[in-house]
Amino acid sequence: MKNLLFAAFIFSVLMVSCSKKEPEDLYPTDSAKASYDTVAIDSFSNGATSVDIVRQIKMSSQKYQDSVKEALKLQEQEKKLKEELEKENKKKADDEKKKADDEKKQKSTEKPTAAEVKTD
Repeated sequence: MKNLLFAAFIFSVLMVSCSKKEPEDLYPTDSAKASYDTVAIDSFSNGATSVDIVRQIKMSSQKYQDSVKEALKLQEQEKKLKEELEKENKKKADDEKKKADDEKKQKSTEKPTAAEVKTD
Protein backbone atom coordinates (compact mmCIF):
# COMPACT_ATOMS: atom_id res chain seq x y z
CA MET A 1 0.00 0.00 0.00
CA LYS A 2 2.85 2.34 0.83
CA ASN A 3 4.40 1.66 -2.57
CA LEU A 4 1.13 2.36 -4.31
CA LEU A 5 0.73 5.72 -2.57
CA PHE A 6 4.32 6.61 -3.30
CA ALA A 7 3.89 5.70 -6.98
CA ALA A 8 0.66 7.74 -7.19
CA PHE A 9 2.42 10.74 -5.63
CA ILE A 10 5.35 10.51 -8.06
CA PHE A 11 2.95 10.08 -11.01
CA SER A 12 0.96 13.20 -10.02
CA VAL A 13 4.12 15.28 -9.59
CA LEU A 14 5.35 14.21 -13.02
CA MET A 15 2.01 15.02 -14.61
CA VAL A 16 1.96 18.52 -13.11
CA SER A 17 5.58 19.32 -13.92
CA CYS A 18 5.52 17.88 -17.45
CA SER A 19 2.25 19.39 -18.52
CA LYS A 20 2.40 21.55 -21.61
CA LYS A 21 2.58 25.24 -20.73
CA GLU A 22 2.11 28.13 -23.10
CA PRO A 23 5.46 29.87 -23.54
CA GLU A 24 5.67 33.51 -22.60
CA ASP A 25 6.61 35.91 -25.35
CA LEU A 26 9.74 37.61 -24.07
CA TYR A 27 9.71 40.16 -26.88
CA PRO A 28 6.14 41.27 -27.58
CA THR A 29 5.51 42.94 -30.90
CA ASP A 30 4.33 46.19 -29.33
CA SER A 31 7.51 46.72 -27.30
CA ALA A 32 10.06 49.25 -28.45
CA LYS A 33 13.16 47.87 -30.10
CA ALA A 34 16.59 49.37 -29.56
CA SER A 35 18.05 51.11 -32.60
CA TYR A 36 21.57 50.20 -31.57
CA ASP A 37 23.53 47.01 -31.08
CA THR A 38 22.79 45.59 -27.65
CA VAL A 39 25.17 42.65 -27.83
CA ALA A 40 27.66 42.86 -25.00
CA ILE A 41 31.25 42.21 -25.96
CA ASP A 42 33.52 41.03 -23.23
CA SER A 43 36.82 42.86 -23.16
CA PHE A 44 38.65 39.53 -23.43
CA SER A 45 36.56 38.03 -26.22
CA ASN A 46 37.41 37.87 -29.91
CA GLY A 47 36.75 41.15 -31.68
CA ALA A 48 37.03 43.29 -28.56
CA THR A 49 39.42 46.25 -28.79
CA SER A 50 40.68 48.45 -26.04
CA VAL A 51 39.85 52.15 -25.87
CA ASP A 52 43.47 53.12 -26.51
CA ILE A 53 43.65 51.06 -29.68
CA VAL A 54 40.40 52.51 -31.00
CA ARG A 55 41.72 56.02 -30.27
CA GLN A 56 44.96 55.27 -32.13
CA ILE A 57 43.02 53.94 -35.10
CA LYS A 58 40.88 57.06 -35.26
CA MET A 59 43.88 59.34 -34.93
CA SER A 60 45.81 57.55 -37.66
CA SER A 61 42.96 57.64 -40.13
CA GLN A 62 43.41 59.83 -43.20
CA LYS A 63 40.25 61.79 -42.50
CA TYR A 64 41.51 62.79 -39.06
CA GLN A 65 44.91 63.78 -40.42
CA ASP A 66 43.27 65.91 -43.12
CA SER A 67 41.10 67.68 -40.57
CA VAL A 68 44.15 68.44 -38.41
CA LYS A 69 46.01 69.91 -41.40
CA GLU A 70 42.98 72.00 -42.34
CA ALA A 71 42.68 73.35 -38.80
CA LEU A 72 46.35 74.35 -38.83
CA LYS A 73 45.92 76.16 -42.16
CA LEU A 74 42.94 78.08 -40.80
CA GLN A 75 44.90 79.13 -37.73
CA GLU A 76 47.77 80.39 -39.88
CA GLN A 77 45.39 82.38 -42.08
CA GLU A 78 43.74 83.95 -39.05
CA LYS A 79 47.14 84.88 -37.63
CA LYS A 80 48.17 86.52 -40.92
CA LEU A 81 44.93 88.49 -41.08
CA LYS A 82 45.40 89.73 -37.52
CA GLU A 83 48.95 90.84 -38.26
CA GLU A 84 47.82 92.72 -41.37
CA LEU A 85 45.05 94.45 -39.43
CA GLU A 86 47.48 95.47 -36.72
CA LYS A 87 49.88 96.91 -39.32
CA GLU A 88 47.07 98.87 -40.96
CA ASN A 89 45.87 100.19 -37.62
CA LYS A 90 49.41 101.29 -36.71
CA LYS A 91 49.77 103.06 -40.06
CA LYS A 92 46.48 104.87 -39.58
CA ALA A 93 47.40 105.87 -36.05
CA ASP A 94 50.80 107.17 -37.20
CA ASP A 95 49.21 109.12 -40.07
CA GLU A 96 46.65 110.69 -37.73
CA LYS A 97 49.39 111.57 -35.26
CA LYS A 98 51.46 113.21 -38.01
CA LYS A 99 48.45 115.17 -39.25
CA ALA A 100 47.68 116.37 -35.75
CA ASP A 101 51.31 117.44 -35.23
CA ASP A 102 51.38 119.24 -38.61
CA GLU A 103 48.14 121.06 -37.76
CA LYS A 104 49.55 122.18 -34.42
CA LYS A 105 52.71 123.46 -36.10
CA GLN A 106 50.70 125.33 -38.71
CA LYS A 107 48.46 126.92 -36.08
CA SER A 108 51.42 127.98 -34.00
CA THR A 109 53.17 129.55 -37.01
CA GLU A 110 50.02 131.29 -38.26
CA LYS A 111 48.94 132.87 -35.00
CA PRO A 112 51.36 135.38 -33.54
CA THR A 113 51.84 135.30 -29.81
CA ALA A 114 50.60 138.10 -27.53
CA ALA A 115 54.13 139.50 -27.05
CA GLU A 116 54.61 139.83 -30.81
CA VAL A 117 51.29 141.62 -31.24
CA LYS A 118 52.17 144.28 -28.60
CA THR A 119 55.52 145.06 -30.16
CA ASP A 120 54.06 145.79 -33.57
